[in-house]
Amino acid sequence: MSAGGFCKLPGGSVVVALTLPAPGSGERAVRILVHAANRARALTRLRNLGLRAVYLRGNAQPPTPDEITAVLHHPDGLLWRDAPDPTAGELWHPIRALLRISPSGA
Repeated sequence: MSAGGFCKLPGGSVVVALTLPAPGSGERAVRILVHAANRARALTRLRNLGLRAVYLRGNAQPPTPDEITAVLHHPDGLLWRDAPDPTAGELWHPIRALLRISPSGA
């Protein structure tokens, strides 16, 4: 269940969006947004946080304009929320909130 895409911005940087299984949960999926200088650096940022098996193959699900705006206005440039239902009204969360979740859900 790994899907994603990217969008190159006018300044040369990129926003990468990935839909991945949530850490510690095989059933739940999350949408992760990363703002970086290029695609390789975006994926490296995620790998450095412990999401080792992260790859971007193709551009099937590029970030929407709303997603781009959200990640550009966040100081870390790294956000997530539950997927695949963006209409549920859930706000974006800093990546630290996702990585704090333990496998037991507590």
